[in-house]
Amino acid sequence: MTIRQGEVFSLLGPSGCGKTTLLRMLAGFIRPDSGRLFLNGKDITDLPPEKRPVNTVFQNYALFPHLNVQENIAFGLQMAGRSRAFIAHEIERMLTLVKMMDYAHSLPAQLSGGQKQRVAIARALINQPQVLLLDEPLAALDLKLRQHMLSELSAIHREVGTTFIYVTHDQEEALSLSDRIAVMNQGRVEQIDTPRALYNDPVNEFVAGFIGDANLMLGIVRERCGENLFLVEVAGWGGVFAQSSVELELGHRVTLLLRPEHLQCSQERPDDGSLKIAFPAMVDEVIYAGSYEKIRLKSGLQALLVQRFRDGVELPMKAGMECFVTFEPKACRIVG
Repeated sequence: MTIRQGEVFSLLGPSGCGKTTLLRMLAGFIRPDSGRLFLNGKDITDLPPEKRPVNTVFQNYALFPHLNVQENIAFGLQMAGRSRAFIAHEIERMLTLVKMMDYAHSLPAQLSGGQKQRVAIARALINQPQVLLLDEPLAALDLKLRQHMLSELSAIHREVGTTFIYVTHDQEEALSLSDRIAVMNQGRVEQIDTPRALYNDPVNEFVAGFIGDANLMLGIVRERCGENLFLVEVAGWGGVFAQSSVELELGHRVTLLLRPEHLQCSQERPDDGSLKIAFPAMVDEVIYAGSYEKIRLKSGLQALLVQRFRDGVELPMKAGMECFVTFEPKACRIVG
């Protein structure tokens, strides 16, 4: 795994997959059983945590309760023996960066969760580490505050340019914040790529199912129909055209991916001249989600999830309603 200087790199995966263990290796709290760690070409595998130019922001903030905001932020520089004038200047810079100037003399008990996390970030950045490790730093915050703090983190990263390595199990956090993401599963890296590439072109079924909502179906490759296009036999549907970025053998068992937003529902089958693929279906459930709705369908032997925006024009869907589920051939991808 190679992490580029100055990028926001996320370790994403379910609980217990090894994200935090890997982060603790980078911090120096755990020694790897094998392999080596390099930072800017220097082997740091045997370097103790206090000698590494790396700082960590923890989920539980880990602020000193008896010190106020500016004293918490200053702690690292004081331990390094820096001058009072330098410390005062850096404290002011950090307080401005995390927008906490008005709370410089407040104790942690007087702060909200988001404010505490800002202080923890400022304390970690004041020593100007080459790498900032963030271990699920927003997990304890409510949804609105998490979304706000993600914007704040992006702004802070643009300001300081430090390499961020961000651990999370929340796919939306990773997708919105990261330059690149490593998707982990059971101690191994499944795929490293940009958020857009992970979503649109996952390398296997696990990545496809973990990144965003996904309709996954099993099939057998029956025919090659052109460059990157194959005819796949799907139980209950028959032949379905699907795209693949790799060469496939006929008779090979594969998994197909259809994203919910790429499916449409209609009362009538598309015209014969349409390029869309259509199958009869029945609405099982409609889930209201504000500006959009999620529709669960049964089509043949397949259970499908459709997501569509509520623009007031499309046909209202109700449980038990018969319809057609349609999609473009290019929307159906072979992922493994």
